[in-house]
Amino acid sequence: MQQQIAQERVTFPSLDGNATLQGFLLRPRTEAARAALVLLHGCSGLQNDGRMFGHYRVWSRMFALRGYVTLVVDSAGSRGFGESCTDRPERRTMLRDRPKDAYAALAYLQTLPFVRADRVGVIGWSQGGATVLLAIGARSRGRPEGFNAPDFRAAVAFYPGACSERLQSRPFVDAEPNTWTTSIPLLVLQGEADNWTPAAPCEAFIAGAKQRGTPVEFKLYPNAHHVFDAPNRPVRELRAYRTRNGVIPLAGTEPMARADAIPRVIAFFERHLTE
Repeated sequence: MQQQIAQERVTFPSLDGNATLQGFLLRPRTEAARAALVLLHGCSGLQNDGRMFGHYRVWSRMFALRGYVTLVVDSAGSRGFGESCTDRPERRTMLRDRPKDAYAALAYLQTLPFVRADRVGVIGWSQGGATVLLAIGARSRGRPEGFNAPDFRAAVAFYPGACSERLQSRPFVDAEPNTWTTSIPLLVLQGEADNWTPAAPCEAFIAGAKQRGTPVEFKLYPNAHHVFDAPNRPVRELRAYRTRNGVIPLAGTEPMARADAIPRVIAFFERHLTE
């Protein structure tokens, strides 16, 4: 018999001091305390007309069916933003404040009686993946000063933005080059053919962090473009979004990469959150 999943809309304050965040909370219909996950969307946003985009709907439901309390945070809609992919004020606001959303979501989950406060993970896609890197780093933009609650137990970033030494150091982050570290186990999944968040600088950045003792795993998928893990999405040009170099991003499903990524992510979180 398939497990019954409860879903509700929730609100909680961001730690940015301004936004009231909206989100979708999914969980098994039981009061037993469980591990939990925070899900962070990409720069296109989370939902349209009150319904989550299919990419996030599939992942969130899959996690809930596996027994996780799952909180999908709408950082864009909560601020009245549409897309924040192009070079506009909304994009700068999101990169600055979303790490504070991640820690606000962690704090909210830790107030719930059916969540194990010391077993919360975080996963993000694209800009949400950038948020993961900015949130869990030793010089995090989002972790409250004097933070002494249980931190995120594990983190996953799909094709993350800001995944380079340049974007993880001054003037973007208050850190020197080649110093990014975290104590939180991290899995990064990247497409080799991604022309929006390119693989090469991300791979070099993660390799450097690993040499500094960071508990990080990196998986590179041949022939995979941006959003390779989305369900049934043909690869196409995203003509509304261009990089600063004028490149039109390509995005869509790569079946072999998706088939590997799903069990890889599930196993990673099971290892760190439930064992």
